Amino acid sequence: MLVMSNVSPPAPDGREPLTRAVLEIDEYASGLGWDQPARLFALVDTAKLRNQEPGLAAQLGLDQGDTAAQLTPIEQDEIPAGTALDQFLGTIAWPDAVVGCALTVERLMLPPSAETSVPEGMNDKQLAKWVAKHPDRQEVRMTVAVLRDGAREPAVRLREKDSPTEVLTGAGLVPGLAEALAATFAE
Repeated sequence: MLVMSNVSPPAPDGREPLTRAVLEIDEYASGLGWDQPARLFALVDTAKLRNQEPGLAAQLGLDQGDTAAQLTPIEQDEIPAGTALDQFLGTIAWPDAVVGCALTVERLMLPPSAETSVPEGMNDKQLAKWVAKHPDRQEVRMTVAVLRDGAREPAVRLREKDSPTEVLTGAGLVPGLAEALAATFAE
């Protein structure tokens, strides 16, 4: 496991802990640049981490009491190359200490107006090639976080508007990916 620095202190704008976590992970992924592999993160309760792993908490700068965020993302080992993301997510079982998880992944997306022009009868590979050649395609980085209790928060960053002030958020942005991540907590 690779540990990422903790999520920023509580924002004065009143954002929820999960929102702060997903935006912090998005900012971390942004710092790595584009054309990156998917990255998976465990989300742990910062207070419990401080109590159960004080040395690790001190190393991460989490021993500052109330100034630390409520959730700390911990980057997991790299997703195996050549493994379909949905198949990989189906193999995950989280320990009880993990209260949530998040994933960043880059994809090509089309605007809703392009849906009517999608040729019928294409397999996944053919569809991917068709989307890659479409003039209205957008490269995006999607970061989705979910908690065991069902809370979900996505963030989407367009490559052409790669700025922290241009990150889109909203519960309905990436419902399929949120559902797949939530399923990793199903018993």
